[in-house]
Amino acid sequence: MPPVISAAEPTVFGVPVEFIFFALTLLGIAVFHHHTLRVSLIGLAAIAIYKIAFTGFAQGRGIGGFVAHLAHEWVILANLLLLLMGFALLSRHFEKSRVPNLLPRYLPHGWAGGFTLLVIVWVLSSFLDNIAGALIGGAMAHQLFRAKVHVGYIAAIVAASNAGGAWSVLGDTTTTMMWIAGVAPSQVFEAIIPAVVALFVFGLPAAIQQHRYAPMIAHAHEHTRIDWARVGIVGFILALALATNLAVNTRFPHHAERFPFLGVAVWVAIAASIVIRRPDWELLPRSFRGSLFLLALVLCASMLPVEKLPTASWQTAFGLGFVSAVFDNIPLTAVAIKQGGYDWGFLAYAVGFGGSMIWFGSSSGVALANMYPETRSVVRWVRRGWHIPLAYLASFAVMLLTVKWHSETPRTQTARTAAPHEMRAQ
Repeated sequence: MPPVISAAEPTVFGVPVEFIFFALTLLGIAVFHHHTLRVSLIGLAAIAIYKIAFTGFAQGRGIGGFVAHLAHEWVILANLLLLLMGFALLSRHFEKSRVPNLLPRYLPHGWAGGFTLLVIVWVLSSFLDNIAGALIGGAMAHQLFRAKVHVGYIAAIVAASNAGGAWSVLGDTTTTMMWIAGVAPSQVFEAIIPAVVALFVFGLPAAIQQHRYAPMIAHAHEHTRIDWARVGIVGFILALALATNLAVNTRFPHHAERFPFLGVAVWVAIAASIVIRRPDWELLPRSFRGSLFLLALVLCASMLPVEKLPTASWQTAFGLGFVSAVFDNIPLTAVAIKQGGYDWGFLAYAVGFGGSMIWFGSSSGVALANMYPETRSVVRWVRRGWHIPLAYLASFAVMLLTVKWHSETPRTQTARTAAPHEMRAQ
């Protein structure tokens, strides 16, 4: 349950003080992009202290209310931390398998090869978590372009992972949340139309950007041998994550909010594979710092009074796409599910793809920023990834013209939390 604004809660020109603190935090991240973790933690402390001292939380007031709020949010935070760090090790396994070294044999030459790589990321993210899709794409790009990857192309990898995950209930945390709440997979699937349009709108210019900046290696290593053991480890980790996600969401949907099953499954697979190949544990300190940054923003977002959303409409969904670029889409989605009345395909696409417009707007963007620290600049990301907001505008317009907005009739919370198999049976 999100925090409730009381009538006496302090505001500045009608804006709750928490939003002002959060806006200042985001501004600090944009300006001091070399100190993003420090800025995010300062912002988190400021919001937490303010709420403890003045407004309280949905779970109570003071320190006790804050502790209860953490207990309410811990599953999402733990899942994100485990996934971000686990997939960092997974992507290194994939890179050291030497599969990326052989890709030039099979990818088209020139900029078409870069575009095909984005298509691969898009497809992978439709049935894997988009963090995994982005990190695998980042690892492949690192090899294919000799570690010289254009910021606009990195942004396109993030956008491809988010677009690919936006139309599948398995591809993104937000769409999985909708599934758990009783939204049928077919209602989300309609987002595949704008996802395809966006892939071409941002993918083609990004591939050309990358080809001009650093072309793909002309031919693969002649004597490269695939490390099939590492390929098997990558497949095992992804298969166990996928199976866990399916099992929890189909058989025990209400338990998904009580334990970080997906993140734990990834680490069980990593632990089981140690006897075959040693993971690069040296990656974890840097990955942990980058993950803390995202967790701080998610926790900040969870404490904001976001329940005051406008009435559900295509205009609201469209606006939420831009909001999700700076505001974590998980609490936004949770509030929209509670509110009801949305066309879930529109909402899934807006909050899923919208986070691609700024590097810290999605967990996949933060994950790639750990791999490519040069992307941690809002100005650089927006200037060189200009094709992403253009893709959002064009693809959303196509969705309005082809699918058209058909909002769900608002239901009770009980109906919205029906199990996915019950909804499909109807």
